[in-house]
Amino acid sequence: MSTPVGPRAYDAHSIAVLTGLEAVRRRPAMYIGSSGPEGADHLVLEVVQNAVDEALAGFARQIAVRVSADGTVEVSDDGRGIPVDPHPSTGRPACEVVLTLLHAGGKFDGGAYRDPGGLHGVGLSCVNALSSALEVEICRDGARHVQAFSRGAPLGDLRRMEPTDRRGTTVRFLPDAQIFGDAAPARRPGMRAHLQALAFLVPGLETRFEDADGAQVFVESTGVAGLARWLMEDRAPAHPEAITLTGEAEGLSFNLALQWTWSWTESLRSFVNGIPTPKGGTHVDALEAALTRAVQREGQRRGLVEPGEHLAGFDIREGLCAALSLRMADPEFEGQTKASLTSPEVGAVLAELLESGLAEAFAAAPEAAAAIVGRAVEASRARSAARRAGERARYQKVQVRPDPEVYREQFGIRSRNWHASARWLTDGDLLGAHADSFQMPEDAVLLDVCCGSGVVGASFRGKAARIVGLDLTPQMVDLAKTRLDEVVLGNVYDIPFPDRSFDAVCNREVLHLLPHPERPLAEVFRVLKPGGQLVVGQLVPYGPIDAPWFFRVIKKKQPLLYNHLLEQDLARLLQEAGFVDLSMREVLQWEDIDTWIDTWETPVMHRHQIRALYRDAPAAVRAVHPFRISASGAIEDCWRWVIFSAFKPA
Repeated sequence: MSTPVGPRAYDAHSIAVLTGLEAVRRRPAMYIGSSGPEGADHLVLEVVQNAVDEALAGFARQIAVRVSADGTVEVSDDGRGIPVDPHPSTGRPACEVVLTLLHAGGKFDGGAYRDPGGLHGVGLSCVNALSSALEVEICRDGARHVQAFSRGAPLGDLRRMEPTDRRGTTVRFLPDAQIFGDAAPARRPGMRAHLQALAFLVPGLETRFEDADGAQVFVESTGVAGLARWLMEDRAPAHPEAITLTGEAEGLSFNLALQWTWSWTESLRSFVNGIPTPKGGTHVDALEAALTRAVQREGQRRGLVEPGEHLAGFDIREGLCAALSLRMADPEFEGQTKASLTSPEVGAVLAELLESGLAEAFAAAPEAAAAIVGRAVEASRARSAARRAGERARYQKVQVRPDPEVYREQFGIRSRNWHASARWLTDGDLLGAHADSFQMPEDAVLLDVCCGSGVVGASFRGKAARIVGLDLTPQMVDLAKTRLDEVVLGNVYDIPFPDRSFDAVCNREVLHLLPHPERPLAEVFRVLKPGGQLVVGQLVPYGPIDAPWFFRVIKKKQPLLYNHLLEQDLARLLQEAGFVDLSMREVLQWEDIDTWIDTWETPVMHRHQIRALYRDAPAAVRAVHPFRISASGAIEDCWRWVIFSAFKPA
């Protein structure tokens, strides 16, 4: 055995005892999940949750969050206000106790709150410990009270200020740069969305978010049904009205809204006592199990599910927008961040309530039930057919007839948040590489085929005299009109221009979506003038080693993928189409995979599978295809783009 080597002996002097809030500052991730931006955001959520508990108890009707330019966050409510009288065991004001001592709070014995979310007496003291400056302002007992803190320590005693008939608590804090660095708290879209969701969960509650861009106020009266409709965004509903269920048994109560859409993505928001549970837990497991059993049984009753046919849960939930709010005493969570409910007693009780409620709802709304079951059967059978086709085809090209309606549907819906769905769409280096490849005179007329939003064609501005766009999707045509000189609605398989109409044609990231890519290339060749130039950009694997793996990644995100061309495949296609004088340049561009997969056409199951493909990538793939996975699980991939320049013979 080798001799242990260490700086000194391991004895009683080696045991450190952290007092007060020092443990929180030493290991913040144990209490708030991260010392990065997510942790800074969680501080805001902890303070907001205290206000939510006041609202759920019936004492607060307003919650406001304000973010200042220096990063200071202010959270206020009009609830009862934290008690300010001396605590019997410490002699210090109760508000100071809850801000400076772990596991101190008014929610342990259930006397002051019903079904609270702040259970551990940790949240507010953690916020104080991890803030370089914090001020609490409490209006109660006929006066305003103020106390200041820094990194968990009081800067003075609680001061009683002027009289007031107002009530409530305001907490202003600046997350400590020593802990979070430059991480900005209260990332605006996420905090706005959280406050709007709270307005749905507590009908009549007014929530407010304010920053340098202005203020937004949310007041909702439609409950979880409204929340489910809000989650739909612009997706087409599969049935007119959301299915809503309520129930209670054995100390828990729930509200649920279910709305299926014709998209592929599942959107489920779950809450326990007003706390968002993004990782689900036993309540979500109960919902998924009840849905699977109820829809399977309804399908069998209607004769839509064949004997021996079993619908998978993810097929039943395809396109589902759902909101589940659970109220219960003493919930158990996986940790202080409360991202997942672990209370074991919830599963059986809630699943039984939901299953019986769904059966009654299906009986009361037979047309909606038929649409839901039919949609699940269609998704299940389509998945089975795709699997069988994949087993036959593997990595080969599939002879498929182009269906314009499929492209119109996908890219029409995507157009709303087009540029936010991937970095590469507006990446300056990538667009610049296309434009730098241009070799035609300044009076050239350029056609941008499959132009999308027009950003590629617009990158040639100043190099070509006139830029015309062509796209199949009316929504993309409208977007491109803001950037190009003229945009025409049309199909790349039958370009609606005469022979020899253009001096140049550009295109980016379309050939892999098109069955028989040689046909649109022939059309491009036709409309080019002799001597005209084609500039085409394409995402490609690094080589044969990573190609099958990367094909699986892209296919799970983009169901329209037909060809994943290697660099030499693309060159051969261009040459076979008649182009000459080929040259190529390479651009490497880092892509945020979580952003890229967060679009409506990517089912939740596929998102998990994409992440698993990165986590479990073979060593041979990692050796040639660079990507990185952060400690938080975020994935970035270094995508390889090639931009070909080719000419039609003069």
